[in-house]
Amino acid sequence: MEKPDLKVNLGGIALESPILAASGPFGYGHQYRELNDFSQLGAIIVKGVSSEPWAGNPAPRLAETASGLLNSIGLQNPGLKSFLSDDLPPLRDCGTKIIVNIVGRTIEEYAAVASGLDGIDGINGLEVNISCPNLKAGGMAFGTDPEATHKVVSAVRQQTSIPLLVKLSPNVTDITVIALAAEDAGADALSLINTLSGMTIDIESGRPFLGNTFGGLSGPAILPVALKMVWQAAGAVKIPLLGMGGITSASDVVQFLLAGASAVAVGTGIFYNPEIVSGLKEGLVEYMVRKNIYRVEDLTALAHRGGINDEQ
Repeated sequence: MEKPDLKVNLGGIALESPILAASGPFGYGHQYRELNDFSQLGAIIVKGVSSEPWAGNPAPRLAETASGLLNSIGLQNPGLKSFLSDDLPPLRDCGTKIIVNIVGRTIEEYAAVASGLDGIDGINGLEVNISCPNLKAGGMAFGTDPEATHKVVSAVRQQTSIPLLVKLSPNVTDITVIALAAEDAGADALSLINTLSGMTIDIESGRPFLGNTFGGLSGPAILPVALKMVWQAAGAVKIPLLGMGGITSASDVVQFLLAGASAVAVGTGIFYNPEIVSGLKEGLVEYMVRKNIYRVEDLTALAHRGGINDEQ
């Protein structure tokens, strides 16, 4: 069998690999440059960017849990102007595609960031983050109501021709309603899922451990929830899906593809093992060779179509 073809098209973004670095733990990418061969990644989704600098939430911001990590960073970032002048230039020759995660507290703020990034050299896509659980305004407030989702995605779509991914929240009753609203408003692909809302309490002080009380739970503990929601969204929308949530092995990658994702993003896994991506990619190739599957695209949603026939 020939070497498997790992190329995928994610909402108009041509990727050499279906494994991406998720927004958040990977920062703005260049912080990991000495630890990673960026050409192994299909794309880097950089940390959230807002129109003006955000200070983020009070410390403590991180707490380990059983099979997971709680964070309440609060999307701290230096703002659009600083991102363009300081963080983007080192990424332009990194050897992979760049997708910018954009955030806001109002629809106007989302639109302003999208407008400021439109047409900028080196940016291949935008990920509209309407699902962060660590903000008191904006963020998840837009991603848990289909009407609000439609409004913010429409506003962003009007400001840019760059491919749009919309990052969805798992903290909803029915993910398909939100997915359909984002698709109808002009999304080219969907990212799912963001973190689950949670908390932890310091039993010595008797107070919540995180400075913001609540945080977003990521890591292996959320993988079954993420798989379910990717499966549900795949049955509802026609646009591609970027699956994420607890990926630490090649088996996890394959499960997301079979559930309906066209590509996957790794977040917390990179946080604790910066070199994880090369192993995931090698494991995916080994699986495809063993199953006699040449194109990674052929794995997408295969579990919806009766699974794998090993006799093919």
